[in-house]
Amino acid sequence: MPFHRMGVDKVLGKVPFVGSILDAPYKRMLRKAVNIADLRKIAKLRAHRMVFDYLDAGADDEISLRRGKDAYSELEMHYHVLSGLQPPLDLSTKVFGQDVKLPFFACPTAGNRMFHTRGETAAAKAAEHHGTLYGLSSLATTGITEIGEIHKGPKVFQLYVWKDRELVKDVLQKAKEGGFNAMALTVDFTWYGNRERDIRNGFTIPPNYTPSQVWEAIKAPAWSWDFLSNPAYNYACINTEVPADSLAAFVNSQINPAFDWKDAEWLLGEWGMPSAIKGVVRPDDAIKAKEIGFSTMWVSNHGARQLETSPATIDVLPSIREAVGPDTEIILDGGVQRGTDIAKALALGADAVGVGKPYLYGLAAGGDEGVIKALEILRVELDRAMGLLGTGTVDELKKRGPGLIKRRGASARDYPDVYASERGYGGGII
Repeated sequence: MPFHRMGVDKVLGKVPFVGSILDAPYKRMLRKAVNIADLRKIAKLRAHRMVFDYLDAGADDEISLRRGKDAYSELEMHYHVLSGLQPPLDLSTKVFGQDVKLPFFACPTAGNRMFHTRGETAAAKAAEHHGTLYGLSSLATTGITEIGEIHKGPKVFQLYVWKDRELVKDVLQKAKEGGFNAMALTVDFTWYGNRERDIRNGFTIPPNYTPSQVWEAIKAPAWSWDFLSNPAYNYACINTEVPADSLAAFVNSQINPAFDWKDAEWLLGEWGMPSAIKGVVRPDDAIKAKEIGFSTMWVSNHGARQLETSPATIDVLPSIREAVGPDTEIILDGGVQRGTDIAKALALGADAVGVGKPYLYGLAAGGDEGVIKALEILRVELDRAMGLLGTGTVDELKKRGPGLIKRRGASARDYPDVYASERGYGGGII
């Protein structure tokens, strides 16, 4: 990071008011935002193009990305009337055996400080604010200890299939000492997905100082000031000496494609607490994971960023629930943009729902305030959806859910306008 090696951040960091002035228009837009699509618009305006596309994109032709969102449109909500419910409803539940106030949470995602200097700190504070679970990625740019000090509630630490077992044992011990209640092993990331927006943009962390990258930085002054006036970031959970210069190169050097079920059993033995297998889309894999000791099935296709044409997670959720039975915990992520999406997932078998892009849009748009706003938007939407469905608690929604949600074929009426892509909806002509 050339400018940081020259100490530019130390100089610019002492200059008052500039950051606040550059962020002022985005703060005004953030206050007016009414849904996640609005947050996406603001994030696109504020962030460097390369950074926004890294957040926004899927693999290959982004078919799975679009399908993941479209799948919710094919699910109708057949509500009960005259249920006598009054807002606010009780949205509390348990995740990994811990009490939380919301049945959804911020998924572990890599390198949050590339979106906004507040990074994982902002997401953890938002989770603490809303009383919900927080997930920290092992490729985070904020350390385990710091997150533990910010978020005192339930936390899950996400781990990739690393080659170095000593590295794994070290980071798991840090997670335990940092107050993390659960571990999630990501198993759908044994290769780095083909994200063509990143290739076209020449994605690097930080941006290369090419004419095109400099031009994009000029067009995103608030993001650029944020980046240049704050310390360089690194992979704080793995090795603070490793600079975050190239996510793909670092991952490719550390990920173990040969990691198998026996390695997973070894990992469970090292952890010894609640654990999730993250990336399950097949009932037979879920059954195998349960047999070797995973307590939670995390239905996920890595945000449609890995294997193109992998299934929409909401579509496979009922089969996973049927395979593992009613007592095994299931988390789902993928394609969630609305509180109604969360309600549908809970009704069809999920015990909790992870969101990635929604809160990262909020982070890129406005740091702490943006993430708090993103979770609040989803909270209000879920509260309203449950009330209109006639279900007063999360437990009631899960029990009565199969009778409330019905599938029908897609219709052009599901996608009423041609400006959907501008609003972040992946369905083409939404």
